[in-house]
Amino acid sequence: MSEEEQAEAADAADAGDEASEDAVESEESDDGIQNGDFVRLDYTVRTVSGEDEDEGRVVDTTRKEVAEEAGIDDDEYDFSPRIIVVGEGHVFGTVDEDLVGKHVGDTNVVTVPSEEAFGEFDPDDVRTVSAEKIPEDDRYPGAQVTIDGEQGYVETVIGGRSRVDFNHPLAGDDLEYDYEILELVEDDEEKAAGLIGMYLQETPEVRIESETVEEEITVEAHEDEETGEVEKETELQEVDKRSLYIEATPMMQMNQQWMFSKQQIAQDIMGRLDLDRVVVEEVIDGSGGMMGGMGGMMGGMGGMGGGDVEDALDDVDMDDVDVDADELVEELEGAEE
Repeated sequence: MSEEEQAEAADAADAGDEASEDAVESEESDDGIQNGDFVRLDYTVRTVSGEDEDEGRVVDTTRKEVAEEAGIDDDEYDFSPRIIVVGEGHVFGTVDEDLVGKHVGDTNVVTVPSEEAFGEFDPDDVRTVSAEKIPEDDRYPGAQVTIDGEQGYVETVIGGRSRVDFNHPLAGDDLEYDYEILELVEDDEEKAAGLIGMYLQETPEVRIESETVEEEITVEAHEDEETGEVEKETELQEVDKRSLYIEATPMMQMNQQWMFSKQQIAQDIMGRLDLDRVVVEEVIDGSGGMMGGMGGMMGGMGGMGGGDVEDALDDVDMDDVDVDADELVEELEGAEE
């Protein structure tokens, strides 16, 4: 075989390999939902029923009718389905694993063992404390109290002593996570709104805009031989920016999770959706109040363990986040003075 024929054969082999890789990728795309996919879930979480129960106690749900039957209906809750990112710890690990390979329309009931949910019941966390540490109005069985920074529930009050259970109310309970996959979410604005809803338990209005802005760009940099300082030459250039605008609601402004973690949340959303910046807008109407929607229920984790938002964002970089709500407040306060 001539060198030319050998080269042609090699090219054909490479083309065949590429075609095989494309076929594998195509086949993988047909393998169902994968880690990193955004999905919209409808779900109900119950404790596993005992021998004398038809079904367990409802812990969390996106289904209004289920909430009403369980007596947890509240007009301020948003019972709409939740958007989660598969494999990112937004639901219990057992549920995350079960979602991989599933398709839109699939349903399942996954049992989550207590050690993965809220841990085993620890009898050492039921302790006797002085009743003086409990506010007088809370000295009754079932009252939720905070003592020395720990939250617990009063079991008994006898004389000047009280028994308080510092275990989580669901410690020791296995859970049943009953879900339906409603949709594979592709729209970036829906993804952004869903992530915010998961973190803050409410879903504000959002929009994504592509903009051309002027930005100072370094065109040349060199080190001064005498001082060792790096000198930069810059010029203004037009660059394309992809920005997420969030209309802040009154409830967001009162949400401690938002106040302390908005930069991390914004950075997380930017990284997932290939955004350049996040802009938070406050809308103040003529009545002196901020316009906006109501809040949600418990979010993609269902308010049930699996890690706090802070834990999910530990590795997030906080650089270069454009959040202008605080600047607007400072301007308004300055105008009032």
